[in-house]
Amino acid sequence: MFFRILAEAPALGAIWIAVIFISLTVHEFSHALVGKWKGDPTAELAGRLTLNPLSHLDIWGFIPLLLFGFGWAKPVPFNPYNLKDPKWDAVAIAVAGPISNLILSAVSGIILRFMLAGGGEMTLLHVFLLLLVIINLFLFFFNLIPVHPLDGSKLIDALLTAPKWAQLRIAIATYGPQALLMAVVISIITNIDIFFFISAPAYATCDAVVGEYCAMMLVGFFL
Repeated sequence: MFFRILAEAPALGAIWIAVIFISLTVHEFSHALVGKWKGDPTAELAGRLTLNPLSHLDIWGFIPLLLFGFGWAKPVPFNPYNLKDPKWDAVAIAVAGPISNLILSAVSGIILRFMLAGGGEMTLLHVFLLLLVIINLFLFFFNLIPVHPLDGSKLIDALLTAPKWAQLRIAIATYGPQALLMAVVISIITNIDIFFFISAPAYATCDAVVGEYCAMMLVGFFL
């Protein structure tokens, strides 16, 4: 799909790439920023406290994200021994990424809503803002999945520390990544919306913020 869009409408393809770069950069920068706020300079020393997208780019994660909608950036390092409260500060660092995506989607959505209310023809700026809303909402909900290496796993680790949850923690750590990978593969090679629990709230949130049916707008732009 991406190569077809790039061939038929290079401007839309360029916007798609730009939105992914921006979304991933904001996500990873937010991890690094909160890590610094919590007293850990590890990410800053590694050159990750920056809005330069090339500092966060993992080419092997970027390509599948571009083509299939699933991928990754370079993980932001942190040292728990530098944190005052290693358990909950680690959670704060982890959730900073998804929360930044939520904020970016909300700001983009509000701007787009005002633009649509003003009428006029759809422009590339409308496409850019719509993609910022949708992609960042997908990143927000997807990264809340409580499975390693996603950010939601840090919250589960913090909540399930009691001995009675030991077997559940082991099961999630052992089988969670395998189930996630299988779900991603199924989603890519079939038409099954196996991540409906992400797409449904993402589009519903987009509709509420933008005031239009985001899925229909997206189809109209790219088909």
